[in-house]
Amino acid sequence: MSKEEIIPAFTNEAFADFSLPENRSAMETALKKAKAELGQDYPLVIGADKIMTEDKILSINPGNTDKVVGRVSKASKELAEKAMQTALSSFETWKKVPPRERAAYLFKAAALMRERKHEFSAVMVLESGKNWAEADADTCEAIDFMEFYAREMIRLSQIDRERPLVRIAGETNRQEYIPLGVGVVIPPWNFPLAITVGMTTAAVVSGNTVLLKPSSLTPVIAYKFVALMEEAGLPQGVINFIPGSGSEVGDYLTTHPKTRFISFTGSKEVGLRINRLASETAEGQIWIKRVIAEMGGKDGIVVDETADIEEAAAAIVTSAFGFQGQKCSAGSRAIIVEEVYDQVVQAVKERTEKLAIGLPEENFAVGPVCDEKSYERILSYIEVGKQEGKLLTGGGKAAGNGYYIQPTVFVDVPGKARIMQEEIFGPVLAMAKAKDYQDAIALFNDTEFGLTGSFFSRDEKRIAYAEEEMHCGNLYINRKCTGALVGVHPFGGFNMSGTDSKAGGTDYLHLFTQPKIIARKTK
Repeated sequence: MSKEEIIPAFTNEAFADFSLPENRSAMETALKKAKAELGQDYPLVIGADKIMTEDKILSINPGNTDKVVGRVSKASKELAEKAMQTALSSFETWKKVPPRERAAYLFKAAALMRERKHEFSAVMVLESGKNWAEADADTCEAIDFMEFYAREMIRLSQIDRERPLVRIAGETNRQEYIPLGVGVVIPPWNFPLAITVGMTTAAVVSGNTVLLKPSSLTPVIAYKFVALMEEAGLPQGVINFIPGSGSEVGDYLTTHPKTRFISFTGSKEVGLRINRLASETAEGQIWIKRVIAEMGGKDGIVVDETADIEEAAAAIVTSAFGFQGQKCSAGSRAIIVEEVYDQVVQAVKERTEKLAIGLPEENFAVGPVCDEKSYERILSYIEVGKQEGKLLTGGGKAAGNGYYIQPTVFVDVPGKARIMQEEIFGPVLAMAKAKDYQDAIALFNDTEFGLTGSFFSRDEKRIAYAEEEMHCGNLYINRKCTGALVGVHPFGGFNMSGTDSKAGGTDYLHLFTQPKIIARKTK
């Protein structure tokens, strides 16, 4: 990429319209290709070495548990240390690559992914249980992250010209953003491509090198991303792919004295553990480790009596049951002003009962949850809900050779109930009644989380009140609380939802860099 080349303004990748025959055909072809590759072995990637280990992580199709998506090599502490030393060595050269050249690798990778977007989506359909639209949105977001962060790195490298420092006589002054060092990137399984790509490429385009430890539930799609970056020409050792146990490899690298930062997306419990381990200074460590954490939520939708009932009900159902409620932004609570409570409940019931359950590859609206552990935990929460509220619909297992659960709605749930307070991460919605919109907002705020929320109202004064009082990182007015777009809705939350890192926003790359001021006497 030449210095003079003009880069077009960022635009979000368009979602595929699967009502069009050509898009349906393309997705069916991609699924056939993905099925033909089931059961393959995948290596670790450490610098130039592709290492097959005897110990493997089995990636299972949650919608058809007879199918092994892939067998992915599993790193040990010794291999994690090898990866660390490789990343340290690679950092010494990578940090000197000009920002515009680093950005060029992301632009190239984004173009390659765009050419084969259905192939990436098809792997996620099989490995994570997403239906076609959810998988396509995940792939589009991955492309968006690469395009957006590439532009952001170029902007940061030019910031002295865009926002000059105060000048004084006899000096020239400038501010540069320099990389941190080696980081550990620990993405989740629920957005196994988009968040993996976003966390990793933000770190590397900023000049850092990375140890990527993907979720053990979705390591195959993560490997395919690493292979794509290799195809795009990214130098060896910039991204090192080391799937492994959190308690072994994850803890080892989090406490390693040469780890400069840990970028994590996942559960509150694991995020707090990482934060605690990272806060301890290891022997030989000469910096305070930086932790960038997004840890989920107990998100909700508030509806007052002036709202459009059908629009609110549609948003509640989509937010609660999209991808089986397995989004950190999922609207697992609905808090309704009593005047319209019964109407909203009835509309939600009707819409929920129309959701069809089945194989993701056959594009059913509702598929499986991620694995057996989650399946059993969600079912146990449903039993708790039967004691805490009134079961409206669903409430149990669904048929299929996988981890299928009926979309479940409880009504008349008190604010302090466990299913109103604890993150379930499954297709379970709790509905509560409020006296008025202020009471409803107080109920919304009454959790330890603060990630996303929605407020439905036609009253501008009430909307203004909600904008000020609803305590969450991403607040949406008269729309669903899921579906954040890169650059449009920078994403991250308050309280136990994490460090509010605002992924996909103009602040994000600052987390992977450190500003350096250079003042030079001129006379």
